[in-house]
Amino acid sequence: MRENFNDLSAFAIVARERSFTRAAAKLRVSQSALSQTIKGLEERLGIRLLTRTTRSVSPTEAGQRLLNTVAPRFDEIETELAALSALREKPAGTVRITAGEHPALTVLQPALKKFLPDYPDITVEIIVDHGLTDIAAEGYDAGVRLGEQVAKDMIAVRIGPEMRMAVVGSPDYFAKYSKPQTPQDLTEHKCINMRLPTYGGIFPWGLEKGEQEVKVRGEGQLVFNNLGLRQQSVLDGLGIAYIPEDQVLPFVEEGRLIRVLEDWCPTFPGYHLYYPSRKHSSPALALLVDVLRYRG
Repeated sequence: MRENFNDLSAFAIVARERSFTRAAAKLRVSQSALSQTIKGLEERLGIRLLTRTTRSVSPTEAGQRLLNTVAPRFDEIETELAALSALREKPAGTVRITAGEHPALTVLQPALKKFLPDYPDITVEIIVDHGLTDIAAEGYDAGVRLGEQVAKDMIAVRIGPEMRMAVVGSPDYFAKYSKPQTPQDLTEHKCINMRLPTYGGIFPWGLEKGEQEVKVRGEGQLVFNNLGLRQQSVLDGLGIAYIPEDQVLPFVEEGRLIRVLEDWCPTFPGYHLYYPSRKHSSPALALLVDVLRYRG
């Protein structure tokens, strides 16, 4: 059975203070209770530790040896406890997050620019993964997904505005192929597709207008698993693409891309950061959640 070291701590304070009165005040206990604690320690060890006179208290040879041994240990413990308190006030540690490429670039990266300089002892690890990762099983602190993809038993915090997709092609491409007027027309186009493990194949283009919902899996010569290559390929005129609106609007405004089927691309819930339980979240994660929280 593990010993209770409160009596050793009390002894160290009495021996250092060389006074039961001062030690009792420091420990916020009565002098008689402290005297009983030391007496019990001496009985437990079977040796006298303190020499008591009417005017002073001093350690015996055994008491001095014990003081030299245990006092530094208690000092170390107090130092470590103070350090832990400082960590609470100034969080440290690693926060591991799994996210898709788009939220990693558009939501997490801008937040890190504001967050990390103020907390040099926090490390953030972001793993780009297009699958719906089990964050608990894989050892992540949190994940980022679209609101509609977050499991109901998770705590979800909205970190981005509503989103919208865009169907785009380059002027050179549309010089060769007529612009699609309906989702069905996409079957006649070279669609630049994306493969996601969640869907077990080609990611369908989800188009919606009023009560009509259509999922299109168009054919094409190119399939990628990231955003950058799809974006560059559509700019190069290699096909038509279905890409988050914010990633292509600058090119549309410059005339480098042409948007089609805009009325088939409604808004939908944006990105949420999710994690299992507030009880087990670290101070570092709590800080990051607060920075990421969408306040639009």
